[in-house]
Amino acid sequence: MNLISISMQFDLSYLLYLLPIIASLPIFGVAYNKFEVFVGDLGSGFHDLRAANHVLEVYATDNPPSATADNIKTELVEITVENGYPANSDITNDYLEAVGIGTLTGNDITWTASGGSFGPLRYVVLFNETQTAPVDPLIAWWDRGSSVTINDGESFTVDFGANIFTLT
Repeated sequence: MNLISISMQFDLSYLLYLLPIIASLPIFGVAYNKFEVFVGDLGSGFHDLRAANHVLEVYATDNPPSATADNIKTELVEITVENGYPANSDITNDYLEAVGIGTLTGNDITWTASGGSFGPLRYVVLFNETQTAPVDPLIAWWDRGSSVTINDGESFTVDFGANIFTLT
């Protein structure tokens, strides 16, 4: 039996400028979580992690994800698209393999509130925008630990660091 282990590196940082109460919220301790369906979907060939083939995107939610019950994007509602928060954000993903280790990379995403606030949000969710059967399958989410509202002029940055995850 072949096993695939997934290790993740993720650094979620926030650019908060004005409100001391928000600036005092904890911004570290962000936990990575995978949706169980991702492992099965990956093995069944539903994901091609190379950007040229499948586009991976992230979105924000304040609804608690379920590793076992949530499988596709419509099962985990996105926050309202407004005031600088767009619907989904393409991470411009790429996947490379070298000496038996696969690495998923992506560009950091920044959402800046303009003309009002957006949120609250607590979770950032990664999903496959290209896949149609199943449609928009979920891959992983990150939990910042508490909800935050991004006020006019403030930004929320999803920082993937050197990579999103590696497969060994």
